[in-house]
Order: sequence, then structure tokens, then C-alpha cells
Amino acid sequence: MTDRQFTPLPERGISLTLRATLLFALIASLVVSAVGFYLYYSMDKELVRRADYQVSGRVQYFRHLLANEFPLSQLSRNPGLFENMLGNERDILTFRLSGEKPLINVNPSRLELPPVVAVPDGYPLTLNTVHHLTAPDGTPVRFARAAVQIQDGRTVEITGAHFMTEESHLLQTFRWEITGAVLFAYLLIAVLGYLVIRRGLRPLRNMAHEAAQIHPASLSTRLSSENAPQELQQLIYSFNDMLDRLAGGYQRLTQFSADLAHEIRTPVGALMGHCQVALYQPRTVEEYETLLANNMEELERISRMVENILFLARASDARSVLTITTIDVSSEMTRIQEYFEGLAEERGMTLNGKGTGVLYADAMLFQRALSNLVANAVRYGREGSPIELRAEPHARGMDIHVISQGDQVPPEKCAKLFDRFYRADASRSEGGSSSGLGLSIVQAIMALHRGSVSMTSSAQGETCFTLSFPGANHKLPQ
Repeated sequence: MTDRQFTPLPERGISLTLRATLLFALIASLVVSAVGFYLYYSMDKELVRRADYQVSGRVQYFRHLLANEFPLSQLSRNPGLFENMLGNERDILTFRLSGEKPLINVNPSRLELPPVVAVPDGYPLTLNTVHHLTAPDGTPVRFARAAVQIQDGRTVEITGAHFMTEESHLLQTFRWEITGAVLFAYLLIAVLGYLVIRRGLRPLRNMAHEAAQIHPASLSTRLSSENAPQELQQLIYSFNDMLDRLAGGYQRLTQFSADLAHEIRTPVGALMGHCQVALYQPRTVEEYETLLANNMEELERISRMVENILFLARASDARSVLTITTIDVSSEMTRIQEYFEGLAEERGMTLNGKGTGVLYADAMLFQRALSNLVANAVRYGREGSPIELRAEPHARGMDIHVISQGDQVPPEKCAKLFDRFYRADASRSEGGSSSGLGLSIVQAIMALHRGSVSMTSSAQGETCFTLSFPGANHKLPQ
């Protein structure tokens, strides 16, 4: 007992809805984060600016006070008053005479400020004159130092510092709020985005459901473009066009299979009948020879049919390689006339060739295409009528016409003449050498040459097949 072979299922990739949702949520969160960070740094910058204004304004106030003959001794008698004025428990305010100890030193945190040059008397305090440092506990500190000359000519250095404790707490709280808002926005946008995208992709799921219902027995079904978004309209149209091509190809394949079975059944049935009759009773040598000759004819017919089918298969698969050469049309038409002259005389028909010129094609395929048309004209033309081969060169290439006289071909049959195994008059072909593939081969040869074949039939019974070959400047497959 052999192990069964199972074909592994393809791995399922991430759904388009989930992928678009995650990408959309990521982009939205990045935008929200960027806005939050911008607001955070804007607030940080604004709080620092306000602290600088506060420090410089405080130092400038006492500088102005001492410059307007306010007695220094009165300031030194009430140091506690300054502690109440500062408000912040950790803010610093010192007054120092040049080269002496501080007269007033409000410094609850005992923070030692770095030595900086005081702003000279007469120069204003600006935001650029405010310095910064970080306290041991990590709290930012903004401080300024300025000099002022008092009434007795001495110089007093005023130092003010502000601990940004409340501002730091505010920024920390705001930072956590921004982080929470970004996470919440990401989740909210992901959920809402998933719902919106899933709803937006509903037409695509409907399209997939409709496509899943199409099978060989219902190739006439088409996807509905009603209420479909514009982005899917072109896809639906292209898919329906593909279904049209598949339906046409499937129909031709089905018809071809049925015709092929019918065509092969006839010679096979004849072979079997001949053999059964021969085996029914003993025969003479002459009778066996006749039987073998009949069987040989049927086998040759099957062989020709198989060769024609193989040629059409290779031509349809674009695997035929052309050997493009320069062909003298007049010489080729004369050669074909001579080849079919005996067959035409049996039916009292004459072959006439007109026109000269040169075309570029595969010589053997050109002969085969033209021979098929001439053979078709001899077989189905009216007895005693002429057959004309005419060459007409033009700017785009050359046309080869094969004109015969006979019954008019109905317009509804003209389009089917180039179908495989189709015969306009089946009664005249039954049991003959025709396989119904001659015109199909002609069409395949012209397709390989990037040319075309056409057919017209007038009410007077004139039938004209035209081979249109492109010129030398047209690119042909090599």
C-alpha cells in the first residue's frame, strides 16, 4: 500500500484589511505623537521662558529699588520678608556687596550657584542674561545676577534663582497624558479603521463570491458592476473580458473535441468494418490485397488529419519557427498551377495566374497556404469554370487572391469557414479526402506571418479568398 501524496495548502498571508488597518493606525499614531511632542516641547519652552521672565523681573525689581535711594540697611533688617515674597520654598535671592559676605542670603536648598559675571549697572536684563543649571535632585534651575550702584557709591550684586519644581511636575504629568492619548488614539483608530476598511472592501468580497460561483458549466455568468466603486470598475470589466475569451475558447475546444471524435470515428469504423467482413469467411489473395489497399487509404487519411492537428497545435502555441525568405510570387503561382493542373482538368477547370512581385515569408508555409486555397477552389468550384490566382502588391505588403466560381456561400457560414473541422457543404465532403482543417491551417499560417486571410462570396457565385502579407519593414518572428 503506497502512501498518499497530499498537496500542501499555500500559507495564508496577512489579510489586506488587517494590513491596511495596521498601516493606517501606525501613520495616525505617528501624526498624533508628532503633534503631542510638538505641544510638549512648546509647553516646555514656554515654561522656561516664563521662568526666565520671572527671574529677570525679580532681579530687575530689586535693582531698581536700590538704585532709587532705598536704604540697604532696611533690606538687611527684614530677611524673612524676602522669603515670603519669593513664594517658592526653594527659590534663591541674595544681596552681596562686592568682595564681602552676602547681606541677605535666602537659599533654603543650600544650592551653590556657579560663578558668573554679573550684568553691569546701567545694562538691562534680558532673557539671554539668564543662566541655567540642574539641581542635585534633577530639578532645573534658572538664575540671573546683576550689579547696581547704591547711594554711597558701593556696588551690590543681586542674584535671583528659580527652581522649576512645579513646572517639572506639570511637564511630567503632561508627558504621561500625551503617552496615554497616543496609545488610546492608536487603539481607537485601529478599531475604527478596521471597521471602515472592512466595510470599504465589501465590494471586493462580493466580487470574489461572484467569481467563485463561475465554473465550466456557467461560463456565461459575468461579474456585476452595479454599485461597484470606480477603483473596481476597470478590474470587473477586464475580468469579464477574460471570461468572454475563456468562454469562447472553451466553446471552441468543446466543439473541436466533438468534431475530432466524429472525424476519427469514421475511418476507424471503416477499418473495423473491413476487418470484420474479411474475417467472416476465407478470402482470396486478391480480396485481401483490396482490403489492405482500402485500409491503407483510411490510415493515410488519419495520418494527414493527425499531421494537420499537430501543425495547428504548434502554430497556436507560437512554437513554429519561420524561415523568412524573398519569394517570387509569379514563379510560385506558376508552380502551384502546374501541380494542380491535372486535378483541375478532371473537372474541366482552368488555372490562370496574374500579377508579379516579391513578398517576404516562409516559402514552405506560403506554398502550403496557397495550395490549400487552390485545392479548396478545385474541390468546391463549379465544373468547367476558371480559377484565377492574382497578386496585388501595395504599400503595406502584398495580397494574393484565389478566385473561383460556384454556389454562393451564405453569410452566416462565411465566419465559420475557418473553424476546425467545419465544412460549408458536408454532403460533398463525406468520405472524401477533406478533413475540414485546410482553411484553419491557412489562418494559422497567416497569423504566424502577422498577416490575415479573408473571404468574400458574391450573389453571382464568385468566391474570393485573400491572403494579406505584410511588407518587408514589418517585424516577423524569427
